[in-house]
Amino acid sequence: MTSSFDPHHVRRAFSRAAHSYDAAAALQREVEKRLLESLDYLESRQPQVVLDVGSGTGHASAAMKKRWPKAQVIALDLAPPMLAEAKKQAGWWKPFSRVCGDAQALPLADQSVDVIFSNLCLQWVEDLPTVFAGFRRVLRPGGLLVCSTFGPETLIELRDAFAAADSTPHVSRFAPIAQFGDALMMSGFRDPVLDRDLFTLTYADMDALMRELRAIGATNARQDRRHTLTGRGRFAAARAAYEPLRREDGKLPSSWEVIYAHAWAPEHGAPIRERGHDVASVPVSAIPIRRRTD
Repeated sequence: MTSSFDPHHVRRAFSRAAHSYDAAAALQREVEKRLLESLDYLESRQPQVVLDVGSGTGHASAAMKKRWPKAQVIALDLAPPMLAEAKKQAGWWKPFSRVCGDAQALPLADQSVDVIFSNLCLQWVEDLPTVFAGFRRVLRPGGLLVCSTFGPETLIELRDAFAAADSTPHVSRFAPIAQFGDALMMSGFRDPVLDRDLFTLTYADMDALMRELRAIGATNARQDRRHTLTGRGRFAAARAAYEPLRREDGKLPSSWEVIYAHAWAPEHGAPIRERGHDVASVPVSAIPIRRRTD
């Protein structure tokens, strides 16, 4: 399958953002906090091995090591500079392992993990069923997957503003919640539960939003993006198209749709469903939407 994302660009962008990420990632930390609460579904179970996929600077890995001191916690990320930053979170009192690896090809043995945690990583993955099949491969029967991703309403204002100025896409497109749920079911996960939030963040101007996106590594990673510099004229046209959205408080709004999911690995021997067969859809109408403005 040919990906619409450029994986080399994704690695470079997050490598460059490693030092600036924590200072700019307020939304990412809020989503991480909410996703960590999903671990309560384990109740009193004590996992032996926990995998943090797309760990970034390691805050969630450190939190899970604190929660389960006896567990082996593995922080896995595509960008080595992110893992270098994560080392700062892994002090002698809460050490965790750091592994450079790809969510699409996990370097772990079959049925070796009890919990997979993945916060705002999967939006950079094209083939979700394959990734979830890999997650299922490394999870032990009855293991828990908790994950989050950005949905298609994310940065819709910025996308529309650039669309008014340039025929080349400037914002990555992300999978809707129904497609995310289908991918979980297609890969054989059991009892998936999905939810979503719509956050509205505000900025002084479009340039401030663009600076924050670069600081967290969330730049345009589409294969069909413009590979030359976007000219001043196009930026000016995009700014002009964004301007009518300015609010009474003088700020420009930016939407961020976050999809959350948790699901369980099936018992031993359950087949992984083949693509296109025995796939159950998750109706969007049945999924509650919580709306939050920040």
